Amino acid sequence: MILFAILTLSPVFSQEIPEITVTSKVDEVTVFLKGAQIARKKSVEVPQGKHVLKFMNLSPFIDAKSIQVKADGQITVLAVNHQQNFLDKSEKSEELRSLEDQLNAVTDQITEESTRLSILQEELDFLRENRDIGGKSDQVNITNLQQASDFYGEKLTSLKMKEIEVNSTIRELNRKRNDLQNQINALSGKREFPTGEILVKVDAGQRGTYPLELSYMVANAGWYPSYDIRAKNISEPVQLVYKANVKQDTKVDWANVSIRFSSADPNVSGIAPELKTYYLNYNTAPPTYGLIPNSVRGRVMDQNGDPLPGANVTVEGSTVGTVTDLEGNYSLTIPNNAGQIMVSYIGYVTQTLPVNSEVINVTLPEDQTALQEVVVTGYARDAPSAMKLSGAVSGVEIARPGARGGTSQPVPSAQKQNQTTVDFEIHTPYTVKSDNRNYTVDVEVYDLPAIYQYYSVPKIDRDAFLIAGIVDWEKYNLLEGEANVFFEDTYVGKSLLDVRYASDTLEISLGRDKQISVERQKIKDFTTRQFIGNKKEENRAWKTTVRNNKNQEIHMILLDQVPVSTLEEIEVDVQNTSGAKQDPETGEIKWDFRLKPGETGEFELKYAVKYPKNRTLIVE
Repeated sequence: MILFAILTLSPVFSQEIPEITVTSKVDEVTVFLKGAQIARKKSVEVPQGKHVLKFMNLSPFIDAKSIQVKADGQITVLAVNHQQNFLDKSEKSEELRSLEDQLNAVTDQITEESTRLSILQEELDFLRENRDIGGKSDQVNITNLQQASDFYGEKLTSLKMKEIEVNSTIRELNRKRNDLQNQINALSGKREFPTGEILVKVDAGQRGTYPLELSYMVANAGWYPSYDIRAKNISEPVQLVYKANVKQDTKVDWANVSIRFSSADPNVSGIAPELKTYYLNYNTAPPTYGLIPNSVRGRVMDQNGDPLPGANVTVEGSTVGTVTDLEGNYSLTIPNNAGQIMVSYIGYVTQTLPVNSEVINVTLPEDQTALQEVVVTGYARDAPSAMKLSGAVSGVEIARPGARGGTSQPVPSAQKQNQTTVDFEIHTPYTVKSDNRNYTVDVEVYDLPAIYQYYSVPKIDRDAFLIAGIVDWEKYNLLEGEANVFFEDTYVGKSLLDVRYASDTLEISLGRDKQISVERQKIKDFTTRQFIGNKKEENRAWKTTVRNNKNQEIHMILLDQVPVSTLEEIEVDVQNTSGAKQDPETGEIKWDFRLKPGETGEFELKYAVKYPKNRTLIVE
């Protein structure tokens, strides 16, 4: 049997055809960088003739154009229709219902306390308005005045204390209400959604039980990679833990499903970019490039200023991403050449923003767009009948039965490399609830042979940075993402694993090593200025000292620089580099050396600059 499905504008199914309700569960999930493909398998008993199979309690975020139905046996799929059931809302979890009940109770308490506060304020106003004792012509004796003063003082004190008590109670209840609301927002979107339904019109040649497979794409799901990089010392391999961070709020739990992570992004256009002619003319400026911050942080809120916990924040055009915390805060490392971030949240309009600041706060407006209904019509019986249709039709797909488009131990998995994507198949059934929470799955653990070397540019930063060079990194199918770096069993910070611009060796920064001391000082005895004929000469000398305080030998790269002249009348004479390599084009001075434990190395850089004595030149 072959299923043949195309998009069409068929009318809604006739109500006269008998309807069979089908309850199914999610069996397989392929999670893309954005979105997921769901597969449900169910054997359904169908009487002879035409019937409508109604698959119930599905996600409200189904992409109708992606629906496929496979059937085996003497049964023909005549049409497929996707619709929303607004009467049966998405079923809420017991935890969510409990939180909403608590929220309602707290709201009622706030109303009661606010009413008490209003009554107290009226009593206070009444007391203030009736402070006068007697009339204008009445004589007030001392006894009456004392009694009135005592009464007024006691009553005012009592009312004021009650007012303080009620205000304190209201503040505490408001705090509790905000906490409950934030937790509810973390478990579910603010809006209620209808359940999805798929109606499949079939024609059974005879009564029987037929295996059906239903697959479709859903939104509000996705994953992004992250890593743990661990190095015990500079003589052992680097351990890299490949992690998948998956989150979904499709309103349907994935319980004990076969899950697969794919590096594909169905939402990204597959059209290759094209260069346009660059016309050079007078009064035309070359392209300009703004400086992009290395990291960005901020807060994601709705239009009322309330935080949106669990919102997705990703770097456009990459797999680097994160999610907001319960206060709506996020922080994200930005790769080189990345210019925009995308912020998305269920039920809200996705925002794409340029990275022009280290702090970017985002306000998301609610999405008022209604879900559209698309009808898919299919024809199936056997291969010859399906192949009777000829010509190229947009959206046509022919599918045959069986065809399918200290660290913790990773979940058993297999890596499958396709032509343009990489899939990670998790062998152990996994559960991902529709609760808008981030679930981390350890997919793979690699022990990578590494070449360690230290790197320092003391002119800019006096710390020494440990770099691990990984060869043959391409065979691990790594994606760019943030990495938690651990060195010598200590967390040293975050780094960025960006493989898009890596060469034959992937360099991973393992952070600063305080056991390597680097000091750069100007040698004042050689820093002089003198006049020779019509020339002025300035001499500069620097000494850099490196000490290895570790208990093992290190390999280190030390960089400095000399100025590069752009005019013939300015001469730069490099007099001493302590055996370093010099790049005449850039002026880079590079020392490549090794130091034994406890050993100290000294490196001197000395140069002279000559220029006309009637000119002014700034020499460092």
